[in-house]
Amino acid sequence: MTENSNVKQGFAEGASFAAGVLLATVGVLQAFQGIAAIARDDIVVVGTEYIYTWSVTGWGWVHLVVGVLIALTGLALIAGQTWARGAAIVIAGLSIIVNFLWLPYYPWWSMVIIALDVVVIWAVSTWDNDRVRARA
Repeated sequence: MTENSNVKQGFAEGASFAAGVLLATVGVLQAFQGIAAIARDDIVVVGTEYIYTWSVTGWGWVHLVVGVLIALTGLALIAGQTWARGAAIVIAGLSIIVNFLWLPYYPWWSMVIIALDVVVIWAVSTWDNDRVRARA
């Protein structure tokens, strides 16, 4: 294995752990965002109407469910569960779609979450756990 590959794998390993932490944090924040939208939908600012419209309370339930799934997947990724790597990619992709559709309500928040989800997908898909174990 080349030195460049070792550096790349080391960075991906650290980024995968960080991805687990990011997933857990984003999941909790997204769940809180969902709770806020469910409890008091007048807190959420609604801009212009788009082709896809849905009640803010409906979006709140979506964010709550996705947030819980993201947080649980992040905790499993931190714990080193093998299935969590595939689940993290799927749930981060789902989070990208949900936050893309949430853009009219909170564009900056959505763009930050989408960027973090892209980092999570890269880190989890790049990390080769077998190479790291062989090096140790």
